[in-house]
Amino acid sequence: LLVRTILVTTAMLLAHELGLRWLRITRRRMTLKVREELAHSIEEDGELNPEEEMMENDPRLLSDEGTKFLNAVVMIGGIAGLVLIWAEVFPALGIFESFVLWHQSGVIDGREAIVPVTLADLSYALLILLVGWVAVRRIPSLLELLLRQRMHVSAASAYAATRIFQYGLTTLLVVAVMGTLGGSWSQIQWAVAALSVGIGFGLQEIVANFISGLIILFEQPIRVGDVVTVGEVSGTVTKIRMRATTIRDWDRRELLVPNKEFITGRVLNWTLTDEVIRLSIPVGVAYGSNVEQALELMNKAAVAHPRILEDPPPFVMFDSFGDNSLNLIVRAYVNSIAYRRETTSDLNREINRLFNEHGIVISFPQRDVHLDTTSPLEIRLHRASDA
Repeated sequence: LLVRTILVTTAMLLAHELGLRWLRITRRRMTLKVREELAHSIEEDGELNPEEEMMENDPRLLSDEGTKFLNAVVMIGGIAGLVLIWAEVFPALGIFESFVLWHQSGVIDGREAIVPVTLADLSYALLILLVGWVAVRRIPSLLELLLRQRMHVSAASAYAATRIFQYGLTTLLVVAVMGTLGGSWSQIQWAVAALSVGIGFGLQEIVANFISGLIILFEQPIRVGDVVTVGEVSGTVTKIRMRATTIRDWDRRELLVPNKEFITGRVLNWTLTDEVIRLSIPVGVAYGSNVEQALELMNKAAVAHPRILEDPPPFVMFDSFGDNSLNLIVRAYVNSIAYRRETTSDLNREINRLFNEHGIVISFPQRDVHLDTTSPLEIRLHRASDA
């Protein structure tokens, strides 16, 4: 038995090293692929896309999660091998069957009887809980990466699939542990009744948020990576959990929003079906300016910018007569909300430069003061003091 134990340990170590080697090779291939895609993007666009720079398919993730999962599999496999080898010794552990912890009613041969729950049952339940906990922690992350890398599933769909898989696996784990400990409907119905009362009084919000989270994962009105606006907060969705969704704003602050608000409230999703966004840049020129020339210069600035899309094309318009200016607007489209602020700043600078070159004045608030001359005005002159 000792020799077999040494052989199983050696086999587990060899399998672990082979698994690590496979992960390193896979990571190297993925790194080269990501670099080729980034180089191709730079050749087409002339600069690096911030979304590509984040490397959505980061090969380091596969290495980290894969290594953790490999360690867990090797450990469980080694324990299973040792159990099979030393099975002849296990009858001595039957003493645990003599330690009765409690009794519960069960059905044996079609008849209801009192069944004892022993220390051995508790040990089995703890073993199932340990294995299930490792599976719940490690398998979803690896599954998500495999879906994205091997099956080319989108990041949002892979995230939703793994979260649902994790919820189902957790439910099966709870049922298995309770079944090992002798749990049955007759034993837990009081807990269900108490839970129902709790839901009626104080847990309805938690249940509503959980159900809303499932609706979000299935219907996908928002996905991980979407840019959304909730109330006065705008940011990127980073996590969708059972109770709340995490939104990271532009100041890198994280806002936890209950899932219920995304189902029952109003949410603005900037990237739900299309990331193209329109920019509206108002410009006020002084009265007496050449409006046609100003519109032509604004259109020239928009057309010349590399981020402005050709389809739909940019357009300019004379919007209205303001109190102090002639209000003009240029509207143009960019292919991502990530470029909105940068492109707006570039257009403002270019329009200001063109207006200065052609002598077009950008207006500022002015006020005319009128004196009532229907009656003589009283004028007084005061000598300045010597001080």
